[in-house]
Amino acid sequence: MSVAISIRLPDKIVNELDDLADSIDRSRTYIIRKAIESYMQEYADYLIALERLRDKDDKIISSDEMREQLGL
Repeated sequence: MSVAISIRLPDKIVNELDDLADSIDRSRTYIIRKAIESYMQEYADYLIALERLRDKDDKIISSDEMREQLGL
């Protein structure tokens, strides 16, 4: 099931969206859906990283230490 959502975008973004849609032969809806899905996944990853950064019990190591632990 899907729900229609209405948004207002600046003309410049709509023009860029239309250009992209034409160039990849996809609809505006497809591009916007994919952009939102990507943003939501990236934001979820960001929240996990932020939570780990704030965790005082989570040891932070340098990239050199990580390479050493991985045997690289």
